[in-house]
Amino acid sequence: MQRLLGNVSTLRFVVYRELGGHATRLPPSPSLCAQASPRFGEPWASDERGVLNYAVAVQHCNLAIHILDGVKYMREYARMRAAGPLKDRDSRSDSQQIGAVREFNRFYTRHLGLLNKDFLSSEWTLTEVRVLYEIATRKGVTARQIANDLQLDEAYLSRILAKFQGRSLINRNASALDARQQLIGLTQTGRAAFRPLDRSATQQIERMLASLVAADRAALVDSMARLQELLEPEREIQTPYSIRPLRIGDVGWITHRQGILYAEEYGWDATYEALVAEILGAFVRTFDSEREAAWIAEVRGNIVGSVFLVRASDQVAKLRLLYVEPSARGLGIGKRLVSLCIEGARERGYRTLTLWTNDVLVAARRIYEAMGFRLTAEERHRSFGKDLVGQTWELNLGQTHDAGKLSPAGD
Repeated sequence: MQRLLGNVSTLRFVVYRELGGHATRLPPSPSLCAQASPRFGEPWASDERGVLNYAVAVQHCNLAIHILDGVKYMREYARMRAAGPLKDRDSRSDSQQIGAVREFNRFYTRHLGLLNKDFLSSEWTLTEVRVLYEIATRKGVTARQIANDLQLDEAYLSRILAKFQGRSLINRNASALDARQQLIGLTQTGRAAFRPLDRSATQQIERMLASLVAADRAALVDSMARLQELLEPEREIQTPYSIRPLRIGDVGWITHRQGILYAEEYGWDATYEALVAEILGAFVRTFDSEREAAWIAEVRGNIVGSVFLVRASDQVAKLRLLYVEPSARGLGIGKRLVSLCIEGARERGYRTLTLWTNDVLVAARRIYEAMGFRLTAEERHRSFGKDLVGQTWELNLGQTHDAGKLSPAGD
């Protein structure tokens, strides 16, 4: 129930934030991310499936696939206009994508009852409820802040606020910092009016989620969070992550993701995926719980990184297969995984932690250096379809290292 209520809260925020007062805002495009950087293409497969899961639940699966790609044209067009003359384009394909986006908007606004004159079976319109929500959930907000955040015409907002004031729902007080600014808050009457609206909105989303199984609810919430991140990439979003041990099914997924990511980012061929499969297969077959371990990083229930501690001898352990998904880089996950592996090796009595990597993996090498590893050997080799320089790094576990002095690793 706690997880369901968390999902309800997230969805309510999306509904209020993205549809309140301007229901025609368009969702983002994973393929746009893929164009901006090839690193961002593949992780969106799970996001599209997440949206598909929701769409199937509401019997509109044919729309959900196109919604994520539909906005590609609009943003790409704006960028190309700014850059110079447009080249010939397949206008028929773009027209179909735009049509799919518009059709999804019509479906979603209808599904949530946003077209009704009385939103949430109340006497208020959608925009009025959204403005009331902003005042109720923000302390000391000004009319200009509300207008800017909701992209509302100030004259229109002024009429709404006048209506609220006429009903004794809000009060205005001069700001202590700037007497020219009036801070808006709810009166006791206003809070009494807002509570049933808030409760109705929660129940509406709860009913929508009730038709989905737990995995589909998680996929839906994850997809909607990603939509917010791409629609407003400049907005800072604190993305929580968690670390857990290895579970059944993880090995196959990590092998799959590393094979794809290293192919996309470095052009490595299928022999690298085969190597990952061999390493992880052997890890599972001969796993020694007293001397070995694995740490899996998750964001919203999705694997975004991992590292493995593997026994080499009684005194030496190996750090193997560190990786972080492109969508989760910049959160400090890589540094955290390496730190856990180091501490795990110390706790298990090893004296040396070693690893093998390649010089092209710059972000990972920065982490190793920052954590106290030193380069002990280099050798040119031909592997994975590329000419590479292999590197061996070692860490003396008898020495302590001040992790507080770490510089950003760029993971």
